[in-house]
Amino acid sequence: MGNAESVVAQKRLARFRPDERPVIEGIFDRLHGSGSAVSSEKTGKVLSLDVFKMTMAKMASESMIKRVFQGIHSIDPGVPVPPGDGISREQLVIFLADILRGTAEERAPLVLAMAEGAKATATTTEQIRGFVEDLVSAAVQTLAHRGNLRAWQPDRMGDGPQGVKLLAEQLTSELKSSDQNTCDIPCLEDWLFRIPAMAMFLELLIGEGLGVGLPSCPPPTLLPLCQYAPWSDLRCLLNIPLLMFLSPQLPAGYSAPWRLLFSTNIHGESFTRLVGNCKNRGPTVILVKDTKGHIFGGFASQSWEVKPQFQGDSRCFLFSIFPYMRVFNCTGYNNHYMYLNQGQQTMPNGLGMGGQHGYFGLWLDCDFGNGHSRARPRCTTYGSPQLSGDEDFKLDTVEVWAVGQLPEEQEQDEKKKSVLDADPEVQAIMEMTGKTLHSQGLREPEEDEDQ
Repeated sequence: MGNAESVVAQKRLARFRPDERPVIEGIFDRLHGSGSAVSSEKTGKVLSLDVFKMTMAKMASESMIKRVFQGIHSIDPGVPVPPGDGISREQLVIFLADILRGTAEERAPLVLAMAEGAKATATTTEQIRGFVEDLVSAAVQTLAHRGNLRAWQPDRMGDGPQGVKLLAEQLTSELKSSDQNTCDIPCLEDWLFRIPAMAMFLELLIGEGLGVGLPSCPPPTLLPLCQYAPWSDLRCLLNIPLLMFLSPQLPAGYSAPWRLLFSTNIHGESFTRLVGNCKNRGPTVILVKDTKGHIFGGFASQSWEVKPQFQGDSRCFLFSIFPYMRVFNCTGYNNHYMYLNQGQQTMPNGLGMGGQHGYFGLWLDCDFGNGHSRARPRCTTYGSPQLSGDEDFKLDTVEVWAVGQLPEEQEQDEKKKSVLDADPEVQAIMEMTGKTLHSQGLREPEEDEDQ
């Protein structure tokens, strides 16, 4: 880094593997050689805003690119910075290290600078929300530009720009700001520590936008795989920001492939068809849109079974998508997680989640077209408020997605495991006593997860 080396930059560079350090340092030279850079004997090499606009234009808006430039320019590298508005090599190295390998404490000042400006000591929740909107939008744009949408087709999905705003509102709702809605560095540190999505969005944008390309630092996975959806016939309720919001809430996270099981757009308004398509299909996500425009739903952690008893477990949850994004987890008050019944005269017939008979957090009646979401003031099972526009609502659209293994696939996986795997203490005792573990030699070799 020259004779007047920045100790701060060198310490940050040490976070990368020896073979990665030349890559990180080389990013400055690559950007400088791309044009619109500034260089002279008096100022030394610096990067202008135009360089970042040229490099990142296909993955971020101009306002987000300006925020990135502002964040880098706010860094004190511990050595004299060339005069003017350019960015030095040391500033870029420190920024890359803090975004890609940094802590919440190191990222907080950068977020503040990107949201408010270089000299700011605090900002407002509104300013942070504007920054997050730009960042989420850039993350979606980056995934699309790099071909990492994982078989999802935004042109056949819901309102993406609206999803960006709703996700930004949800993320900033987690800020523990002061009574005046101001956020200082400690407030941002706490928020970034608790909300890992922010680090993932930043890593994606900076890693891909500046073409970092470190093998040990691949782009974060922000979407599940869409394994099946008849896109030519489908106009689905999901959008890309909504998938970014819902996927990490699921037990299997981003690894669970999504498969469309039912949509009123394709299968019609039939409760019998809904039940037939969805029962015994593993975990599912149900999405409902009512005629008032509210969109909401629930995650069922187990296969739906037709029976007059409650089913499921505490991994189930309800959620709202519009007019706001929120997840409502189990309260522990009761175990009324899931309910599905049909053709009974003495028990309610329909699909429900949370609450109790006649007073569900989410209920779809068997006469299809009607439902209710009752909470005065909250659903006992999930703590959710009324999710629909009206307590008793009319259906506009219903979708059901499978989001995990089919029961038979899960059963096959479990059969592959030896009884000894279920009780490692037994295995240890047998090894200590010199017993031969015959089953070890009879197993099929495990498949490489990367294949």
